[in-house]
Amino acid sequence: MGALLLGPPGSGKSDLALRLIDAGLALVADDRVDIEFRPDGAFASAPAALAGLIEVRGIGILRLERVLARARLVLAVTLLPRSAQERLPEPSTTALAGHALPTVSVDAEAASAAARVRLALDVVTGRAASRCGALGCGTASVP
Repeated sequence: MGALLLGPPGSGKSDLALRLIDAGLALVADDRVDIEFRPDGAFASAPAALAGLIEVRGIGILRLERVLARARLVLAVTLLPRSAQERLPEPSTTALAGHALPTVSVDAEAASAAARVRLALDVVTGRAASRCGALGCGTASVP
């Protein structure tokens, strides 16, 4: 199960992906993501030419070992500066061809950004509960 990182170029998507990989998660795709829509969900994969590659600003394009060929998308993460985020936001979703993904906002530059994404993934996969906020009240789970 995976998270789709959303933001304009230079917003910190690849940097946050590196921190998530360092925290034990795996890369599906960097820079461009192919999304397959099926009745049971939206699935992300990398275009063949980019599979396993990540651009690390200041270093170059690197091939990683910790990679998944495909993941079911269960969360969208919008990268926004802290000043643009609400303290206790209402639940929101990102629509992808009829599939609604629970959505959270994270400041990619925050030291806790990777931990916040992991916590949100825990909530949407039923491993943790949300009392209130962007992921609703009670434990959200993947349908």
